[in-house]
Amino acid sequence: MPTAVVDGIRTRYEIAGDGPPLLMFSPGGFGATLDNWTSFGLYQRLRLLDHLAASYTCIMFDRRESGASGGRVERIAWMDYAVQGKGLLDHLGIARAHLMGGCVGCSAAAVFAAAWPESAASMVLYSPAGGARYRLAQQARFARHLSFASERGVASVAALAAESGQGFSKIGRAHV
Repeated sequence: MPTAVVDGIRTRYEIAGDGPPLLMFSPGGFGATLDNWTSFGLYQRLRLLDHLAASYTCIMFDRRESGASGGRVERIAWMDYAVQGKGLLDHLGIARAHLMGGCVGCSAAAVFAAAWPESAASMVLYSPAGGARYRLAQQARFARHLSFASERGVASVAALAAESGQGFSKIGRAHV
């Protein structure tokens, strides 16, 4: 499993296919990992990665705080995810790539393109997250996560994630 250190954070990535580079910001909300391109609902059914890898060098990565990528306790914004993608391209020696965001990855891809237009050859936002029901469900889930952290402290969140080896996005559902 290849990794790069971006902004002091370990980033797990994989490359598939051949052709112009395509930086792929993963779908999956709190658990946005590169595996979601092949195992997550719609993306699995459509076999997007198989089709894309036939024409592009697909660069996928686990978003920070997800999967096998690292993280740290700090307030983050979409720009932090964009910085991770840009840092990965820099690590690979790629100056310009097509961008693709799936679901929650759409926001990070859009921020990347706005911050580094010279590095974005094009952009596809596939199945952007949204809609009233989605937002209400995510707000409720975030409120449960915040309540857990407020009641038990940030150290408890880190301990729970470390203890399970799955990260808070997976284990938080059962404990929150």
